[in-house]
Amino acid sequence: METQTIKTEEFWNREHIVEKFWNGLKDGVIYAKKCKECGEIAFPPRMACNECGCPDTEWITLSGKAELKSFVFTGALNARLELEDKGLKYVCGEVQFEEGPCYNAIIINMKKKKAREIQDKLPVKLRPVFFDMGRYTTLYFELDE
Repeated sequence: METQTIKTEEFWNREHIVEKFWNGLKDGVIYAKKCKECGEIAFPPRMACNECGCPDTEWITLSGKAELKSFVFTGALNARLELEDKGLKYVCGEVQFEEGPCYNAIIINMKKKKAREIQDKLPVKLRPVFFDMGRYTTLYFELDE
């Protein structure tokens, strides 16, 4: 493997990790990083591969197709005020993208009754929701029914 040298000013450049990612969400695109050494896909994107430690990664686009593997109801201390203020019901869940990465996400438009109905049917299909927070856009999911 060839050693890669990164200048300090390039290392701290926001583009390496966050700028492209957040701009992608604003445009309805989900970016991740793929390791050129082992092929591991990291979401959210990271500076180096979590699997093998290789710093040589490339940007890829995820399809947005995902499944809800498990979920929990949130308590008052974990409330998402931006959702509560809009009267949106939600759960926190383990989401797995079709491309492989798994992470914890907010599943919106999920009332307790619906959550209990799907609990024994997991995994269920999800679709991405690009949620405008004003200063930035974040990624939530909802059931793909």
